[in-house]
Amino acid sequence: MKNYVKAIPCYALLMAAFTVYGNDSTKLQRITPPASSLNLYEKAEWNIDLTANYSNPYDQREIKLDMCLVSPSGKPLLLPAYFDQENHHWKSRFAPQEAGQYQYYFELIAGKDTVLSTPAAFTVNKSSRKGFLHKNDLWTFRFDNGELFRGVGENVAWESRSFEDDKWTYDYLLPSLANNGANFFRTWMCYWNLPLEWKQPRSTKRYQPSMEYFHPGAIRRMDQLVDMCDSLGLYFMLTLDWHGHLMEHGGWKHSSYNKVNGGPAENPTAFFTSQQAQEKYKNKLRYIIARWGYSTSIAVWEFFNEVDNAAFTQQDSILIPLPVIAQWHLEMSRYLKDIDPYHHLVSTSISHRDIIGMNAIPYIDFNQKHIYKHTEKIPGIYPDYIQTFGKPYVVGEFGYRWEDQDPKYATEANYDYRRGLWYGMFSPTPVLPMSWWWELFDDQHMTPYLQSVSTVNKMMLQTGKGQFEQLPVQSALLESYAVKCGNTVFIYALNNTTNQQSVDIRVNIPSGYTLQCFHPLKNTWNTSTYKRTADGTIQISNTVLPAKEELILVFKP
Repeated sequence: MKNYVKAIPCYALLMAAFTVYGNDSTKLQRITPPASSLNLYEKAEWNIDLTANYSNPYDQREIKLDMCLVSPSGKPLLLPAYFDQENHHWKSRFAPQEAGQYQYYFELIAGKDTVLSTPAAFTVNKSSRKGFLHKNDLWTFRFDNGELFRGVGENVAWESRSFEDDKWTYDYLLPSLANNGANFFRTWMCYWNLPLEWKQPRSTKRYQPSMEYFHPGAIRRMDQLVDMCDSLGLYFMLTLDWHGHLMEHGGWKHSSYNKVNGGPAENPTAFFTSQQAQEKYKNKLRYIIARWGYSTSIAVWEFFNEVDNAAFTQQDSILIPLPVIAQWHLEMSRYLKDIDPYHHLVSTSISHRDIIGMNAIPYIDFNQKHIYKHTEKIPGIYPDYIQTFGKPYVVGEFGYRWEDQDPKYATEANYDYRRGLWYGMFSPTPVLPMSWWWELFDDQHMTPYLQSVSTVNKMMLQTGKGQFEQLPVQSALLESYAVKCGNTVFIYALNNTTNQQSVDIRVNIPSGYTLQCFHPLKNTWNTSTYKRTADGTIQISNTVLPAKEELILVFKP
């Protein structure tokens, strides 16, 4: 007897008894639930053995297995399951966001057959974990448990390539970040790093060629990365693709989307417009959500790194029509939100050329730009984009140079590294600007500087409990920015000159406030006194600021 289920939401079926008839070609044979108790925000895993007619277990047009749940509060959830090619059976990975009893069943669709499993239930215990990160306001993200978050870290876009020092691995770099106060980083999927869709990885000794639909080496490394970040308390933005993939003289000739390689797209424009290419991309999104969506360490799904660099030539001629890129992002972000039961944050990024329509897409939670050679412009970027689009804004990359990491520019790059972080700290952004050239800054021993940035970040969140108010501040000699968090006023003073300067600030500080000075380069505090002049200027006693150094002033009631 053929199975047929009327178009009823899957959660409604849990509310009544029903019988499902299988057939010889499509069956759910055995479902093995987790052996241990389930805890809030922790991974639970089901193993499913099934029989069905399909040739590609990753193509949802051929076969699709979903876990249909009802949460303790009555919220319906649909969780994609995935085929585990290593163990040759299906898995469902779930991280519950509510404590209490869940009801669930599995729905298998293969061709014209639909099979439902017997309804079952499980109970979730409370835990001390924070949960997933979500959009909160212009300054912060918010965990499921209500705790606020601002990202402090840098790019670690890939592990060392074949021509680079072998030490630049996640295993080396990520513990260094975590041990020095960072809580955030950004990394890529590309043909030399986590090459999920690349059959011929290049510029890497870490991954070997594979004809599998999804690269087994990339899958294993991604599993390891997620586990590592969970143990380190790090959160990351996963960049699912980069502009070089769609460049004729870059990755396109090796792309699995390229028709010459058996893919569905005649050219890079067709990557965005071809229905078959879009279906292939949705297969990837579905697999990523099914396999790694449970991870609270994954903070953001980022579609593209600098997609404008694929759309334009260096002379700014258009190679790919901009409306099709915006429309693709609209469709894919909507789809991603639909299949992600955890509601991870979603973003994409540009280098420096905006793509009309992309900043206003409702399913993209925050917009991004990358800034090189103009770090001083970072404070002005946020209000411009926020006022126009009403969304948080993030500087996903910045640096003194984009060409290379030549150590002869290390002094200037180190200075840029420091001020870029503080520009973000005193601006409305949920993730502080993230430096590029992570290898250079590790060589320059800059990572410990993140301890100082993290110290102030935690103070702002704790004293303000999510309140941030930029205050007008002036200085005749110093570049300065002020933010009020609760009743505490934080001031960033930077000596951007070539000579040491006395510290004089004009800002409205109520009487009765005490002053502490924080020296980020030394990671030290001292209590200081100050006096007001007739024009309202605050002069800090016995304090001079050396050239190219910064000082954080903290005024408390």
